[in-house]
Amino acid sequence: MATLRQIRQRIRSVKNISQVTRAMEMIAAAEMRRAQQATLASRNYSEKAREVMQYVATEPGRSKLLHPLLEERAQVKAVAVVLFTADRGLAGAYNVNIIRKTLDFIKPFEKEGKDIRLITVGKRGRDLMRRFGKHVVADFSDMGTRPEIVQVSALARAALDEFLQGHADEVYIAYTDFINVLRQTPSIRRVLPIEQAEIKREGAPQVYLYEPNAEQILDQVLPRFVEVQIYQALLEAIASEQAARMVAMRNATDNAKELIEGLTLLRNKVRQASITKEILDIVGGAEALRQAK
Repeated sequence: MATLRQIRQRIRSVKNISQVTRAMEMIAAAEMRRAQQATLASRNYSEKAREVMQYVATEPGRSKLLHPLLEERAQVKAVAVVLFTADRGLAGAYNVNIIRKTLDFIKPFEKEGKDIRLITVGKRGRDLMRRFGKHVVADFSDMGTRPEIVQVSALARAALDEFLQGHADEVYIAYTDFINVLRQTPSIRRVLPIEQAEIKREGAPQVYLYEPNAEQILDQVLPRFVEVQIYQALLEAIASEQAARMVAMRNATDNAKELIEGLTLLRNKVRQASITKEILDIVGGAEALRQAK
């Protein structure tokens, strides 16, 4: 059994750890609220941009493709995946879930002999994919919880170049969709080429007036549309990461409290046993002296 001194040292250590996890929980909660507001605020813009692009790209009377980003290639030889993970751990199963889903997603492509090209956002995904021997063509780690537009533009440009330069025939984004504080869902969807099923609209389309023409508009706006999708995925990932970290640190704090209670009870038992032993020694010594006299 551990000594009273060892138990006290362990209680002190657990208390110090609980203070750290409590502080990390509060920081993650503040970052999560900020990221959640940014995510929810940009969703309407992202959906509206998609709606406008769907109409402009399907201009009535045109059967040919208006932009290379809409081109469905006959044979898919290479696939690029933009993987969003965290730069650090202590976020529960956040990193594990999205990495596992990505590995399961690319496994069929690898069996077919297709080239898998990864663009990683976050050190956890980058390090693990390299450890598994995957081809990481670009890395955008250390973007923080408040990414700047320059960083997002560079990330979007890397994804666009993979498709436009012919390195990849399809581009996907793998991120964690923020549902609420307690629920985040790993998601993978295609961003390039823009799927025809998404472009087609049912019923009478909403009328937009634009100039000069669809070709010039698509040339300017479609890359921005892809950038908006990637930016939205980044915001979703940041909000999910902070929510997962907040919950993980809260659970760690609660576990530390339970451990402190158990160690405190054990300390009291050991101290009581020590006191009882000392009393018995005193009584035994007194009885021995009385008998000697």
